[in-house]
Amino acid sequence: MHRIKRLGLIVTAVICISATTVQNDRLFEIAKNIEIFVNVYKTLNADYVDDLDPSQLMRIGIDAMVNSLDPYTNYISESQVESYRINTEGKYQGIGSTVKMVDGYVTIDEPYANSAVLKAGLQAGDQIIAIEGSSTDGKTQEEVTRFFRGIPGTDVRFKIKRGNEPPFDVNVTRSQVSVPNVPYSGFVDKDYGYVALSTFTMDAGKNIRKAIRELKNENNNIKGLILDLRGNGGGLLREAIAVSNIFVPQNLEVVSVKSKVKDRNVSYKTLAQPLDLEIPLVVLIDKSSASASEIVSGVIQDMDRGVLMGQKSYGKGLVQNTQEVGYNSRLKLTTSKYYIPSGRCIQSVEYQDGEPVDIPDAQRAKYKTKSGRTVLDGGGVSPDVKLEVPTTPEVIEKLNEKNIIFKFVNSMGLAIDTSANSLDEVIFSDYEKFTAFVKAEDFEYESANEKLLAELKSNLDKSSNQNILQDIKLIEQKISTEKSTALDQYKEDIIDEIELQMATRTHLQKGKVFQKLKDDEEIDAAIALLRDGNKYQSLLKP
Repeated sequence: MHRIKRLGLIVTAVICISATTVQNDRLFEIAKNIEIFVNVYKTLNADYVDDLDPSQLMRIGIDAMVNSLDPYTNYISESQVESYRINTEGKYQGIGSTVKMVDGYVTIDEPYANSAVLKAGLQAGDQIIAIEGSSTDGKTQEEVTRFFRGIPGTDVRFKIKRGNEPPFDVNVTRSQVSVPNVPYSGFVDKDYGYVALSTFTMDAGKNIRKAIRELKNENNNIKGLILDLRGNGGGLLREAIAVSNIFVPQNLEVVSVKSKVKDRNVSYKTLAQPLDLEIPLVVLIDKSSASASEIVSGVIQDMDRGVLMGQKSYGKGLVQNTQEVGYNSRLKLTTSKYYIPSGRCIQSVEYQDGEPVDIPDAQRAKYKTKSGRTVLDGGGVSPDVKLEVPTTPEVIEKLNEKNIIFKFVNSMGLAIDTSANSLDEVIFSDYEKFTAFVKAEDFEYESANEKLLAELKSNLDKSSNQNILQDIKLIEQKISTEKSTALDQYKEDIIDEIELQMATRTHLQKGKVFQKLKDDEEIDAAIALLRDGNKYQSLLKP
């Protein structure tokens, strides 16, 4: 007995010594490589033939390091912190508008309701040509937007160019800005409600609850609900749980998080009473629905609480935490993976150029929903009803790429009206005016087919068969004809895009979502499914 006990002590001691040795070896490797990295950095700065920007050089090194891990582990510099806060918290200090580059200048794109820019009398299309007396000509968007941030209540002076008007100065008072995460809710049919959730920022769950209550108060006979998570890239985990909690019972485990450090493993349960466990529910998802959106849609699917409709989601089952790393910069790093009620993880395991690679269903593990339906892990959440991906005609993509429609709508001088009672469908009828505007802008573009043909021609030898060259010439003529008639061929689609941008000018984000619903085939499919009770129920059975 004493011999066995002594042997056990010896084995334990050997294990401890081995563990200590491994740990010490790891610490030595870390210290050694940090020293090498610092020495390389110092040597390059001191002796490289050309002058180097130390900050830029270090940023390249940091980015290369984090990019080798996964697309979501990122270094956030001091200048990027505000943008990060917008995406995660939905709040920031600034002027209250998205911006984009138009003709070389940062331009007001989509102001938010009650924002500083609106209070200052600015509007979409206004170009910022100077800030505090300094020209913005040649400045990047990041260089210009740096001046937007500051203490609420302080002013920043802009010189604005608006259309053909003389430039004018305006003071914009910075304020706390809240980005609406529920831009619109209403009825898409007299008996079927609709709620759009654009991001899982603070109070997303609270705002969805409020929107559904208002729909029920408006029509206490509501027969179904559509929750739109298309294009929603996620956000806060707690808000994903809160949104799920609206439709599933209290004290239900909806997400578990597992990491390398077992002490950090944790399960999350719904804490509140649900709002509605019975109302027929369709959740719309697409390839851009990610992270928190996939938690909600996955919970709804795993609990057989509603029908998912659309396209397979993005496939982000990773949890990130943010840590300060000095000088107001941060490191956002992946620390865990999350798992939904069926036990599956929806994380894509392969990436190419930062995007998830599609995993064939045959290679995905099978799990069961509450009622016994088969669902798959890895590579996103698959909808119960798959819909074709909506396509945008190339001519519209090019018009938007060159900001032609944006500038045309700006020229109309539309007034903003954010009152709830005035929300109505926007109609545009003067298409000839638009085509004349396009002509005046000298709109030209190279189509995807032209690029392919040019590449083919460049690879052909000059001595190629004349018949081949003649065929290519005929194809070129056909492509040219198609391009010349594109404005007529896609007239209705272009009008829809003009009306969408008009609605965004007059009613901001709320009007944008409302107008989109007018010709939304996926919404029509969701309504049709909700009307067909038998089909709806059959989709939720094994």
